[in-house]
Amino acid sequence: MKPIVPLKTEHGLIDQMIKLVRDETLKIATKDEFNPVFIDTTVDFLRTYADRTHHGKEEDILFRDLEDKDLSAEDRQMMEELMDEHVYARETVDDLVKAKERVLQGDSEALEILVEKLATLIELYPEHIKKEDHVFFPASMEYLSAAEQDAMMEAMEEFDREMIHEKYRSVVETLKEERLGI
Repeated sequence: MKPIVPLKTEHGLIDQMIKLVRDETLKIATKDEFNPVFIDTTVDFLRTYADRTHHGKEEDILFRDLEDKDLSAEDRQMMEELMDEHVYARETVDDLVKAKERVLQGDSEALEILVEKLATLIELYPEHIKKEDHVFFPASMEYLSAAEQDAMMEAMEEFDREMIHEKYRSVVETLKEERLGI
């Protein structure tokens, strides 16, 4: 199996969460109120699963291994753009936390900022995932031998042993069930 397969699988779970965030954002925008627990859960998911677990494998394994390769100018530019988007996502999540805290402290203007930060994430992640899945990931495998890909898979499996995927699958499923009233 190519190392991009588990990364694409993780994109599926991230995409499910972003759909839940989109639904919640619509509720916030129409009712002018929000569920702080949902925001906390979203932040936890994005920081731990999307960023530390998923982006961690991309940055600490895939991108690291590609850094010394003779990438085309387009592929190198795409890798840098993807890394910049990871940073932007982290900053946006940090801003989301700050906005939530301001709302909880009674700052009515912060609710608009909170919705704006959620909307930024809703827009960012699907496009980011599309670039990786359809452009960068397939191109990146051309630079790696079968042995390098196998070693990368082993490194990713080891990385995952230290993470808690199951918890976040459960978080998403629980939120989906709550949405559906199951």
